[in-house]
Amino acid sequence: MKPRDFVELPDDMSHSPLWNADLAPTSIAQRTWSVYNIAALWIGMSVVISTYLLAASFIDQGMTWWQALLTILLGNIVVLVPMVLNAHPGTKYGISFPVLCRASFGTRGAHIPGVLRSIVACGWFGIQTWIGGTALDVLLGVLWPGWSNLAGHAWIAFFVFWGIQVVILLRGMQGIKVLESFAAPLLLLGGVALLLWALRAAGGWSGIVSGAAQLRGENQSAVSFGRIFWPALTANVGYWATLSLNIPDFTRYARSQREQMLGQALGLPTTMFAFSFIGALVTSATIVVYGEPVWYPVDLVSRFGKPVLIFFSMLVIMVAQVTTNMAANVVAPATGFSNLSPRRISFLTGSLITALIGVLMMPWRLMQSAGDYIFTWLIGYSSLMGALAGILICDYWVLRRRHLSLAQLYEPGGIYSYGGSGINWRALVALVVAVAPVVPGFLRAATGEVSAEPGFFDRLYTYAWFVTFGLSFGIYAVLMRRRVQEPQV
Repeated sequence: MKPRDFVELPDDMSHSPLWNADLAPTSIAQRTWSVYNIAALWIGMSVVISTYLLAASFIDQGMTWWQALLTILLGNIVVLVPMVLNAHPGTKYGISFPVLCRASFGTRGAHIPGVLRSIVACGWFGIQTWIGGTALDVLLGVLWPGWSNLAGHAWIAFFVFWGIQVVILLRGMQGIKVLESFAAPLLLLGGVALLLWALRAAGGWSGIVSGAAQLRGENQSAVSFGRIFWPALTANVGYWATLSLNIPDFTRYARSQREQMLGQALGLPTTMFAFSFIGALVTSATIVVYGEPVWYPVDLVSRFGKPVLIFFSMLVIMVAQVTTNMAANVVAPATGFSNLSPRRISFLTGSLITALIGVLMMPWRLMQSAGDYIFTWLIGYSSLMGALAGILICDYWVLRRRHLSLAQLYEPGGIYSYGGSGINWRALVALVVAVAPVVPGFLRAATGEVSAEPGFFDRLYTYAWFVTFGLSFGIYAVLMRRRVQEPQV
């Protein structure tokens, strides 16, 4: 029985230059994902070292453990809203993110949001690969004592780990399914083990709490909570602002709108909070144990001194990084690059392009410190993601009122070609104007020029996602008023 709010493509559009098997809409028969499947997807993507690092970096910047957790919980509730809204057209029409962008940006203009989202995913691919590479470096040091004396051992480990993932991509996604089934529980087990270590080594709960208080007293950069809260909240929203755009890539397989919404609500905030809880408390405990915040878990585990424990921990980290990269950081850019030339670039080719750009983006620079991770990377790209989200949500929910022509999305000269050019210049204007106010703040943060007394643009930058979302939403609504054609579904 066809669900009332589902649309299926009635005609064969395989002749269209905007079509390939990866960009084709899912049939209603293919939309089989349940609440459990959607929630499990989020659990698999959230239980990863970068989630731990999110909470740990907030502690490193001067928050207490409960302030870090409150910020993370609030940030995930905020980002859940655009996540569910952008998921709706994926479930209703069975379309992926690049195809959805054709409605607002045009059949050719959709390349711009597709590439922007893809570049950010490439950066994340590089970051997860760098984390996995550092874990492999430590692991090889345990197996071979002379490894650390080898020149360039860290770089060798990084490129070996990168190569492992490329081999997986070449062999297809089937091999990763087995790893996905146990990688997240394995990482949770490792996280719980770290928490138990923290409780014992720091002298119980009171020791962990005093560790956080000590950090706030000694870290001169830790000023008022309000000063730290807003950039931290924006960084947390930015963490999943990427998936809030390309979530249709996954929800186009959902059985119903109710199940995709419930699955996301159950899977995202709860898992992020639980694993961030471990990261926040363990990092607080390191103040007591080592006299400094050790926010990077690979560095922390390497200090334990027990080869068996280090071996197991690094193996868990590497498995988790591979599975997360396959799910969260390959699907979006591979699809986005494929959309550039559907007849020439397949999903596999797009995946290999992702792996290459991930290295060129120098993830070791993005992970140089907790400040770089938060202020340069997370907040920086959140400005682009917020602007894109504002345009997509305004177009689909406000202007088109959830009505699209599925066939026209694959028609080069149709209503989404915007007069034949294939580019909706109004969407591009909204994007550029919305991002412009936060660019000065980003440049200052990237070059480390932010002073103790930040100026107007520095403060504006700390709200990057919220600023660009609001501006793009409003500008696009004004520019597109009375210019939306009624689709014939």
